[in-house]
Amino acid sequence: MKLLVKFSLIFVLVFGLGVAVAGWVCRSFLQDSARTQVLEQANLMMASALSMRTYTVQQIRPLIDTRSRKEAFLPQTVPSYAATVGFDYLRKTHPEYAYREATLNPTNPRDRAVDWEVDVVNIFRNDTKRTEFSGERESANGRMVYLARPIRAAQACLECHSVAKAAPASMIKAYGSANGFGWKLDEVIGAQIVSVPMSVPLKIANDGFRALMLSLAGIAAVTLLMLNVVLSITVVRPVSRFAAAADEISKGNMNVPELAVKGKDEIATLAEAFNRMHRSLAKAMRMLDQ
Repeated sequence: MKLLVKFSLIFVLVFGLGVAVAGWVCRSFLQDSARTQVLEQANLMMASALSMRTYTVQQIRPLIDTRSRKEAFLPQTVPSYAATVGFDYLRKTHPEYAYREATLNPTNPRDRAVDWEVDVVNIFRNDTKRTEFSGERESANGRMVYLARPIRAAQACLECHSVAKAAPASMIKAYGSANGFGWKLDEVIGAQIVSVPMSVPLKIANDGFRALMLSLAGIAAVTLLMLNVVLSITVVRPVSRFAAAADEISKGNMNVPELAVKGKDEIATLAEAFNRMHRSLAKAMRMLDQ
């Protein structure tokens, strides 16, 4: 096997091991980074939903007088309805994200918290100082990552949800008087939850990993090519000349020209030593011929 091929194989082996270790470390880092990125996007979307709730309370509801709300229930004036419907419009461009306002005792059965959502709400109820929680769960569509924030009963909520008698007749007619009442001021009644399939951050991480590996492969190919050129000029060619000269001398040809000595590195030292050996051997052969 030629010297240059050996150098190339050693480089490929060492660089390959380094890339394997770097890939293993980077893959985990990219997955964590992608998960954080998705949660940040979820956080932004949740903030958008919260803004929609605030906008509904401060801008929409004052435009609808109390008498009108009593005569006909308008879900558009309900903050949770506005936030949920607004997020549904957002899902047209980001279908992978889902938004829920999971409530323990909702007026609208659609908003009732399921088992895992009840656990999330209870986390906030048991720790009233907690303002955010994220986690992962299994679902029918695969593993999901979610971000949650507590929903607290504000004074505006108690206008309809304190006792059934205080609620507009139109709301009682629409949903009945069995659910959605008994809320207390500042009580955690539910949670805003944005859910995203784990396939989303995994795809981001895998795309980044693939781009990284392709970049490293390209760098490795260019580096190997440049290294082969440098080794060929600085090592392989001089060694090949040494080998050719030594072969001629071994056949008895003492008229081989001396090797060129350039620089002060190990190759130059070897060339000087070879030339001295050549001269000494040629002198010894002449003495024997005499």
